[in-house]
Amino acid sequence: MLLRIANLAVRRAKLLTALSVVAVVAMAAIGFGAFGKLASGGFDDPGAPSSKAADLIEERFGGDTNLVLLVRSADGGPDSPAAKARGEAITTGLKDEATVGGVMSYWDRGGDALLSRDGTQALVLAHIKGGDKVEDDRAKELIDEYGGERDGVTVEAGGTTAVSNDISSQVGKDLAIAEMIAVPITLILLVLAFGSLIAALLPLVIGLIAILGTFAELYLLGSVTDVSVFSVNLTTALGLGLGIDYGLLLVSRFREQLAHGDDIPEAIRRTVTTAGRTIAFSSATIIAALSALLLFPMFFLRSFAYAGIGVVAIAAISSLIVVPALLVLLGHRVNKGRLPGARAVRRPDSAFWGRLAATVMRRPALTALPVLAVLLVAASPLLGVTFGTPDERVLPESAESRQVATAMRADFAANDNASIQVVSTAGVPKGELAPYAEKLSRLPGVVQVNASSGTYRDGTAQPAGPGAAALGRPDAQRLTVVHDLSPRSGRAQDLVTAVRDVPAPGSVLVGGNDARLVDSKDSIGSRLPMAIIWVSLTTFVLLFLFTGSVVQPLRALLLNAVSLTAAMGVMVWIFQDGNLSGLLGFTAQPMDTAMTVLMFCIVFGLSMDYEVFLTSRIKELHDAGAEPAEAVTKGLSRTGRIVTMAAGLLAVSFFAFGTSSVSFMQMFGLGSGLAILIDAVAVRGVLVPAAMRVLGRTAWYAPAWLRRVHGRVGVSESEEPKAPVNA
Repeated sequence: MLLRIANLAVRRAKLLTALSVVAVVAMAAIGFGAFGKLASGGFDDPGAPSSKAADLIEERFGGDTNLVLLVRSADGGPDSPAAKARGEAITTGLKDEATVGGVMSYWDRGGDALLSRDGTQALVLAHIKGGDKVEDDRAKELIDEYGGERDGVTVEAGGTTAVSNDISSQVGKDLAIAEMIAVPITLILLVLAFGSLIAALLPLVIGLIAILGTFAELYLLGSVTDVSVFSVNLTTALGLGLGIDYGLLLVSRFREQLAHGDDIPEAIRRTVTTAGRTIAFSSATIIAALSALLLFPMFFLRSFAYAGIGVVAIAAISSLIVVPALLVLLGHRVNKGRLPGARAVRRPDSAFWGRLAATVMRRPALTALPVLAVLLVAASPLLGVTFGTPDERVLPESAESRQVATAMRADFAANDNASIQVVSTAGVPKGELAPYAEKLSRLPGVVQVNASSGTYRDGTAQPAGPGAAALGRPDAQRLTVVHDLSPRSGRAQDLVTAVRDVPAPGSVLVGGNDARLVDSKDSIGSRLPMAIIWVSLTTFVLLFLFTGSVVQPLRALLLNAVSLTAAMGVMVWIFQDGNLSGLLGFTAQPMDTAMTVLMFCIVFGLSMDYEVFLTSRIKELHDAGAEPAEAVTKGLSRTGRIVTMAAGLLAVSFFAFGTSSVSFMQMFGLGSGLAILIDAVAVRGVLVPAAMRVLGRTAWYAPAWLRRVHGRVGVSESEEPKAPVNA
């Protein structure tokens, strides 16, 4: 297959290039419409009890509060004429909106419960209907319409839709800044890495095709299912990064073949059948890792699988088809625009990496044990890791929605927006509803329980508050469990469990923000073992097919685990424990569950990318008859520069996200970039040669029956191409 692709590139280089240009234009025309199809949110399991509770509350009670408008008056408080007029206008306007339900306000039926302790602020609560994409778009319109300062009255927006709107807006700005930082630095480093301007442009061709092609894919998927707007970040970072990885590998091998005296057609054939095979297996390992994200029900994680698999596949295909055609057309001109003194950069081997490999092979324990000890110390914070889901604290303190959330916790006696919501799936007799509400009101941390039968505090019934009748229907009852616990804290999550454990009259569902957090963690945790098994098993099979050994996949999995846990441990030390919070400007909080899983899958796949790069050369030399020590030393000498250059350039793309003002994007960028560098330098440079030295010839062991299997279905990196087909 690869040889046929190479021969096609040799014979039809101009046609392939022209078709590629047409495809890029078509992908761009489709792809730029993707941004209008993407949604924020997607952190919840749609099949979880909390999600079903939210659906039932929306269907029968107008929905749970997801928009909060905080009204402040500079003169006279909420009862001043200006504030009253503004508050009543907002209340009336929201009630007239077809996409808004569950409206409550201080100036309507909310009463003193929606007035701050000091009497200077008041609330309007509402629910925007229609799902994540509709909610995002409508929330922005309503915030623009009703928010802001007017006649001495200031209205600020909060609630989950406002937080989601602020996160999406901030991430969009941060992405633009990150690209402005990453792209120029990457261009400069590419020119330095390749030693010539023309060669440096080839990875950008791969990256451009991969990014535009994935945008087109996201447009099509976004038209039929929910796709997260955050998938754009992965598309740009991974598309550019893989373009660099695959471009470096192909151009370096092409130059090497030309330096050996091959003519251009033969150099293309040898490049595609060797480096091209490496790219095919590398992309397969990354796709296998990213496909594990499809096991999770949250569309936030599934969206990264859509984007990641698409960008990897398109980058690999364009590398194997478009780049060979361009190399045929360029020929020796690939070295045009040469930098002065760049000869050493273009050499296929590296004296430094060769010497490092030789040193490690001579003294594996002395060189590897200190590196392993440092990585294990870096991983140690994982012993105290805790997990959560994103809330307003991921935003900078200056964000309006975060300021509203802070004010609600600090200035209002009962934060109804953070309440636990209990809804029955059928009607409940009043005689059974009151005892149930009384039991709930006695739970530790509960301030009061609001139900259609009354208000309950410490097991005692109080007069029903405003709007109590709206909490009851013949076919359902809704109870609001108001507590004074810190939202999303361990105690708040324990309260959710306690509410669910109270015997209920009939079937009930428990929802609210804290319940969603509990369900999200349970949903990810229950599927995580299967995801790890899937990633490990598919990686093992692919590496076995690539190497013919059962030891090499096990060695790769073990060393990948070391680099991953080290990077994860550092992220826990920074983002959960709060170290460097002053420098990076974030609020310490539990690790984002979904983002941690995402980082694991992406970094694991990219680590296997570099594993395949290095192992391919070692195996090529091993199959040619080299001794184990020689194969490792020469293999690292010929790939060390490529791997570290590729990793460094890819890390720049991820590190640029560290400039974000959204903490989970900072964690993702810094963690991914750090893990890539640890893997490329410490693992590939030291731990792999040490492991290969300890294993010796057993590194290539496989049982006889598996050797027969590999002989039938496996491939060999050192496979010589068949006789050239005349052009």
